[in-house]
Amino acid sequence: MPLIQTMSKCTALSCLSLTLVTGVAHAAPTLYLGMNGGTMERVYADKVLPPFEKANNVKVVIVPGTSSDILAKVQANKDNPQIHVMFLDDGIMYRAIAMGLCEKLNPSPTLDQIPAKAKIKDEAVAVTLGVTGLGYNAKMFKENGWSAPTSWMDLADPRFKDKVVFQSLASSTFGLHGFLMFNRIQGGDETNVEPGFKAWPKTVGPNVLEYIASSAKISEMVQTDEAAIFPLTPTQVATQKLLGVPMEYAQPKEGAVVLNVAECVIARNDQPELAQKLAAYLLTAEAQGPALELGDQIPSNPTTPTTDKTRARVDAMNSYLKTAISIDWDQVNQARPEWNARWNRSIER
Repeated sequence: MPLIQTMSKCTALSCLSLTLVTGVAHAAPTLYLGMNGGTMERVYADKVLPPFEKANNVKVVIVPGTSSDILAKVQANKDNPQIHVMFLDDGIMYRAIAMGLCEKLNPSPTLDQIPAKAKIKDEAVAVTLGVTGLGYNAKMFKENGWSAPTSWMDLADPRFKDKVVFQSLASSTFGLHGFLMFNRIQGGDETNVEPGFKAWPKTVGPNVLEYIASSAKISEMVQTDEAAIFPLTPTQVATQKLLGVPMEYAQPKEGAVVLNVAECVIARNDQPELAQKLAAYLLTAEAQGPALELGDQIPSNPTTPTTDKTRARVDAMNSYLKTAISIDWDQVNQARPEWNARWNRSIER
């Protein structure tokens, strides 16, 4: 029976029930986006996602967490995904693709605008560009008359005895990047980390005050003058400077390490068309503009406009990327469990 005829015959109470049921039936769908929390989450929730939600009559809910957290959630529910699109650090994204957790991205005009070097196979693409280099305590350096770092080997400089803070290789991309660059300087590469493990205990090791699980503690340790130098990204340094933390970024002469945040659409999700549409939207200049302006997220889409506030940061990142080192993530992810065990056994004992 047509809805109009049905409503003409219903009582006031039954009409209310029918209206509620009909409203539920036509409720806007919900997409879940896994990504980092903090500033990035707030900017996306407040500025980036609302235009997409309005244009597509959809609600996007952010599921915050580190890349490892998000990957674990998706892997645990791979047969009945609870997340539709996820952001992961590029190295972890390679693992997600190898696990079969990502669908191939649909072709789109915005995907065509993204440079090939920002794409990961057919399943993922960078939404924000970054590198890992060296952060340092600007206040401490000034007070001691120290010149800014210029090399990854500055981590081994005797001036920084008990003043190096290093992220654990086993849990942090920053720590892994720092170790792999040290290993390269010692003559190794991703297929041979023996030089790095052999040299570490007599070079960088004695300078390390603490091995930390993530970079969350660095801000506090800079403010208490415990940390002088550490692996970090220019974006994170800029964010901390805005909060009044006396940090600066230094580009190592050997090159920084590419660290992009990439997105993929979760395989077998229950809203495949909308999820692909969201992924395409997040690559647009419309989406990446406010992420840059308000969240210091360097855009992967080169058509994203800059302002007086952001232009220098984008230009600097493009400069860093010209000499940045790209890690062989397929090789690294294959060997990393063995490296982690050795690191925990011989370095962080």
